[in-house]
Amino acid sequence: MMGLEKNRSIVPQKFGKLITVLSIDGGGIRGLIPGVILAFLESELQKLDGEDARLADYFDVIAGTSTGGLVTAMLTAPNEKNRPLFAARDIKKFYLDHSPKIFPQNKHKLFGRVVRAMKALIGPLYDGKYLHRLVKANLGDTKLNETLTNVVIPTFDIKNLQPTIFSSFQVKQNPSLNAMLSDVCIATSAAPTYLPAHYFQTKDAQGTVMREFNLIDGGVAANNPALVAIGEVTREIIESSPDFVPIRPLEYDRFLVISLGTGYNKTRKYGADEAAKWGVLGWLTSNGSTPLVDIFNQAGADMVSLHLAIVFKALSSQKTYLRIQDDTLHGEISSVDVASRENLNDLIEIGENLLRKPVSRDNLDTGVYQPCSHETNAEALQGFAKLLSQEKRFRESNSKMPNGNIADN
Repeated sequence: MMGLEKNRSIVPQKFGKLITVLSIDGGGIRGLIPGVILAFLESELQKLDGEDARLADYFDVIAGTSTGGLVTAMLTAPNEKNRPLFAARDIKKFYLDHSPKIFPQNKHKLFGRVVRAMKALIGPLYDGKYLHRLVKANLGDTKLNETLTNVVIPTFDIKNLQPTIFSSFQVKQNPSLNAMLSDVCIATSAAPTYLPAHYFQTKDAQGTVMREFNLIDGGVAANNPALVAIGEVTREIIESSPDFVPIRPLEYDRFLVISLGTGYNKTRKYGADEAAKWGVLGWLTSNGSTPLVDIFNQAGADMVSLHLAIVFKALSSQKTYLRIQDDTLHGEISSVDVASRENLNDLIEIGENLLRKPVSRDNLDTGVYQPCSHETNAEALQGFAKLLSQEKRFRESNSKMPNGNIADN
């Protein structure tokens, strides 16, 4: 596809040392938590490289699922000046302004719960119309191949019963995936029971339909998309992409990965004696929650986090992998859609507190997210900002050398 790289703001990795990946989990309104963390990271980059610095200038790929996919689009879609549509600091205001309209709340809690239960039995809780208008108004006609850096956004095709990954890398070989970024965002956010599934088509220049999509939330396939993003880059390297320097097998120290969770509730637990009595309704509606959805979403995300933590540790590359997550959410704060002003402000506070907490990892034996470093998440991000800034300057310097020679690589 001609002109695919016309909007890219990052110098290709072939001029550098590291492969830089940013990953953002799904989680509805809880996207405010990574929003706070991203604003902090971008502010640290601005201290090093100036106020115009944006995250899309530093990452070879930004991946996001569901609400993370929406944030990914905000950070990478170009504005009229060919710069990111949103700065990271704008994410918080975006969620505060629009979440209550995407997920309108019933003022009467008891009556609202009854209405909610009835609606959930016959259709999605929300019609999605406001979200659709909002996304289309902001992203306009921007297509997947026009983002300022590579993006990877998972969805799930319910007609073909398989994941559909919208990837800047795959678009080069498969033009039928070059969808409108707005359609991709709507699809990856279409959480079952909350928002309606999304249908759309991609067409060629003559208007002929290339492909039809019947999609729901990417969290069904990969709520934590970090491993998907690494897989997409690895495929590029295997296929000898001119944008990447070849790496040796298991050379994970070439990857710099920041993976951001949206928080989850591990205080809500289910006993085997209790679950043994559940039928379909029990698995879907017990204890004021949806156990089956909780289990599937968290199991997938935790397995990705666990795999990456073990691999990076085994290959002595822990210093280039950072996972930030909070497993202490409970009650309404752990919901994906309780968009009251109080709840949204609480999520912002959780993000701010998370920056002050020590770097942590999942303990598979205990199921507890526990500290693994004396360093706080904020301090770790400051260190990563320095690495990202150094990498950016190194690439820019090498890209200007005569004949494209690469020094010290």
